[in-house]
Amino acid sequence: MPYIRSKNKHMRVAVVGATGMVGHVMLEVLAERQFPLTELIPVASARSAGKQLAYNGKDYTVITVEDAVAQKPDIALFSAGGDTSLAWAPKFAAIGCTVIDNSSAWRMHPDHKLIVPEINANELTASDKIIANPNCSTIQMVMALAPIHRAFGIERVVVSTYQSITGTGVKAVQQLENEYEGKEGEMAYPHAIHRNAIPHCDVFLDNDYTKEEMKLVNETHKILDPNIRVTATAVRIPVVGGHSESVNLSLSKPAELDAVRQLLAAMPGVVVQDDIHNNDYPMPLQAHGKDEVFVGRLRKDTSQENGLNLWIVADNLRKGAATNTVQIAEYLAANNLI
Repeated sequence: MPYIRSKNKHMRVAVVGATGMVGHVMLEVLAERQFPLTELIPVASARSAGKQLAYNGKDYTVITVEDAVAQKPDIALFSAGGDTSLAWAPKFAAIGCTVIDNSSAWRMHPDHKLIVPEINANELTASDKIIANPNCSTIQMVMALAPIHRAFGIERVVVSTYQSITGTGVKAVQQLENEYEGKEGEMAYPHAIHRNAIPHCDVFLDNDYTKEEMKLVNETHKILDPNIRVTATAVRIPVVGGHSESVNLSLSKPAELDAVRQLLAAMPGVVVQDDIHNNDYPMPLQAHGKDEVFVGRLRKDTSQENGLNLWIVADNLRKGAATNTVQIAEYLAANNLI
């Protein structure tokens, strides 16, 4: 459910990257959650400027980022890539606008907060003018890990992700559709994705991990606890609905499964779906279009003391990106931090 909102009479909201895949979902989420904006400012690249974009039954004209700064919005929701965020977020912040950025540009910057509202929104203040939205895979994982860590302590995380092509963008969706139909076309990946699994999300780094894998490590440290040891393998699969994660935990204390289920069920934004006798467990097909994080396949790790396995699924464009961004904006508005 949305947060209680401020009665601020003026809430001018810019969506930077409004014509992109995540930007489109941001607009959907803003409308669905009835965010109290008084004016929408859709922003995109110069080649999209002048196009019409529908929101809540009304058409809006897309403008450039330069023109958006001149209009001095109260909030700017960024989903236009890291380079755009690095170049323009400080310019919006300089005019008093609060930026919530969905790229990786500011996530690990020591002066900017990395926020999942259900976990650490209380860290925010009115002086936070550039706020980072975590990586989609990190968000859904820490949503499940946070209550477990508070109760039992997490010493180590081993996570393997099975990530939707929508995390790559429109080009990847088109590649899958072309391959399914047997057509030639532009490739988003170095290999076919149809009927395949590619253990390669984002670029490889000097340590032989991908950037996506290290996001899971570094962002978990910043949001939850730098003492948690994390190792990750990220895999791209031909799925549209959302990301799935197989997570193995080493806990500091013994934990009974019923207690873990109760903790997860009490966590806002988490749905426990864990009835194997009726084949009920999280799947991206069912998570698609939903804002919740779904957790199931809870079981003890029989290979180690205080070990726990769980399966986590969420729509990467919703809670993994757009919804989390809008929730941050809601929190700021509700607490008069804008």
